[in-house]
Amino acid sequence: MTDTRPEITQMITRGLRRHLASGQIFALTEFVPERGKRVDLIALTRSGEIWVIEVKSSLADFQADAKWPGYRNWCDRFYFGVAREFPVEVLPDDAGLFIADGFDGQCVREAPLEKLAPARRKALTLRIARQAMARLQYLEDPGPQFGLAQE
Repeated sequence: MTDTRPEITQMITRGLRRHLASGQIFALTEFVPERGKRVDLIALTRSGEIWVIEVKSSLADFQADAKWPGYRNWCDRFYFGVAREFPVEVLPDDAGLFIADGFDGQCVREAPLEKLAPARRKALTLRIARQAMARLQYLEDPGPQFGLAQE
């Protein structure tokens, strides 16, 4: 049986999150920074940088997605996360690059730092924290889903 795109995306995402966590960088999946945008991973570093990692499961997935350039407005560093088999030469050189499998990941190209404006950073950091707490609340008490809707 061949892997489907959702399985590949899940595998890459798991490896990326494990790799990031080993460096004390923690990420949320499927975060909505504004209406109409959903980033695959948004991460907070120990120094407070905000990273967005756009996971691409295939070349077709990359070619069909026109939204990712707008995600750069919501982070200090923008990365792609792909599997080893992905043709990385098609990805823009001005984005960072992680290669991952289901167990770990590796940063093969650092993303340039493009600092967020302080007001946007504060608002976004608070939204990330609140979303993380809402998800934890739901895991601990799956009753009413208070706060799980995106703000």
